[in-house]
Amino acid sequence: MQTDNKTKFIPLARPDIREEDILLVNEVLRSGMLVQGEFVKKLEESFATYHNVKHAIVVSNGTATLHLALKVLGVGTGDEVIVPAFSYIATANVVELVGATPVFVDIEENSFNIDVAKIEEKISKRTKAIIPVHEFGLACDIESIVLIAAKHNILVIEDAACALGATQNERLVGTYGILGSFSLHPRKSITSGEGGILLTNDDKIAQKLRQLRNHGIEMENGKMNFVEAGFNYRMTDFQAALAWSQFQRLKQTLEYKNQLAEIYFSQIKNSKIKLPFRPGGRNHTWQTFHLLLNGLDQDTVINFLKENGIGTNYGAQCIPGQTFYQKKYSFNAQQAFPNAYHAYTKGLAIPMYEKLTTDDALKISDLINQL
Repeated sequence: MQTDNKTKFIPLARPDIREEDILLVNEVLRSGMLVQGEFVKKLEESFATYHNVKHAIVVSNGTATLHLALKVLGVGTGDEVIVPAFSYIATANVVELVGATPVFVDIEENSFNIDVAKIEEKISKRTKAIIPVHEFGLACDIESIVLIAAKHNILVIEDAACALGATQNERLVGTYGILGSFSLHPRKSITSGEGGILLTNDDKIAQKLRQLRNHGIEMENGKMNFVEAGFNYRMTDFQAALAWSQFQRLKQTLEYKNQLAEIYFSQIKNSKIKLPFRPGGRNHTWQTFHLLLNGLDQDTVINFLKENGIGTNYGAQCIPGQTFYQKKYSFNAQQAFPNAYHAYTKGLAIPMYEKLTTDDALKISDLINQL
């Protein structure tokens, strides 16, 4: 492997913030209305319309969405929640935060999504909910999961943090479960810096979510009444303006990411690299282009690419293998969740975002072929 240090650095991620986005943020800043104003409402309305659901509730980040979802559904001490063993760690942390127990299920080797065939064996009398994740922007088999959940009277909270615009059989993810959760982190297709959005068709759940995100306040006769022990999970209006502005070009963003993905698929020829899986009936939104390394050391590859000006990293965590979960539950993650462990220790996320040029993608492909 040869290195070339005379190159510009291509980061793993870079948000596409344009002049029109900045102008809109400045407009809000000059207005003096900084928290939950016009653009929070516009973002919620636009998101709900796009997904054809009744309610979208904007909050401060994508972990707060899942925390609120569990709280509003009454999940707590003594309950179990099924989660995939491979995801960003927040998916399991929120279960711990409400006092429930995360029950991990291994993933499919190809899709990196929860293995549907292994879900039912993990269901017990204490199972109250399941949080399937649409990992890296690819829909999991959410249709099958919903059927299993209905059979066992389990609530479905979709973690669609990475998957805005992803579908199974042309239906958008985040609309299958009782709640759908999205993130607006800078690595997502649209960003507010930090932010999250919940979707639901349930009027009572939506009302309670709006209370809980704002200290448990309910307005009665024009006066504040504190009806819940809530949180400060509000989003600022200038953050909402930033996300709303980008949301207007979501279609173009996803189309361009697909163009970049096609370059990777056509140009990466290294037999030691396994390219992402694209199942029928599901589109991929490419929040992450995640490779698997066969016979290559993960750290060596990451360092080689960084030395050549390419930002890379592993894609997500094998959650049961992280220190907190190992200590609390005494997991042998490699043995109990082999696919999740393999995806974590042999996975590689390479750059995939709107500001990445086609020449950048060609250069990255060439370097990967040198491994």
